[in-house]
Amino acid sequence: MRRVRVNGFVCKDTKDVKADDFFLAANLDKPRDTTVSKVGSNVTLINVMRIPGLNTLGISLARIDYAPQGENPPHTHPHATEILTVLEGTLYVGFVTSNQNNVNKLFTKTLNKGDVFVFPEGLIHFQFNPHPDKPAVALAALSSQNPGAITIANAVFGSKPPISDDVLAKAFQVEKKTVDWLQAQFWGDN
Repeated sequence: MRRVRVNGFVCKDTKDVKADDFFLAANLDKPRDTTVSKVGSNVTLINVMRIPGLNTLGISLARIDYAPQGENPPHTHPHATEILTVLEGTLYVGFVTSNQNNVNKLFTKTLNKGDVFVFPEGLIHFQFNPHPDKPAVALAALSSQNPGAITIANAVFGSKPPISDDVLAKAFQVEKKTVDWLQAQFWGDN
């Protein structure tokens, strides 16, 4: 029996599909622990790996919890546009365009509860909770069942094997000892 794969995931025969393929008791109404991350955020992604029925549907969802002054650091989704809704608190958000007319233009807004912001597919973007004493929570919808995420600092300074410090020192116009220090940090939990 041959199994058909779409987007890298097995498509079940229709006779084998069940309601649980489209369900997850995700508890997205419950706060997440933001202390497990150096940047003070916790992303709970609901994608095709958690709900098989999302395969080929082009959607996924994420709950993002932010500690006071926590952030979802600069990152990109190579396969999806994201629309973010603030459920609690305030967020300073933004994205950078990709070399339009030799300019990387930054678009930012401060969002309050109920506000919505769109991050176009593939562009570097971030969210930051500016409050020193109040957490924030957001819900993000993404236009892919498997949007991918590339956190910029992790990719640049935490790659395995590492990018040459000569390359990074020149690219960032800093001394090699600065690059060496950055590469020595633990990047896996950002």
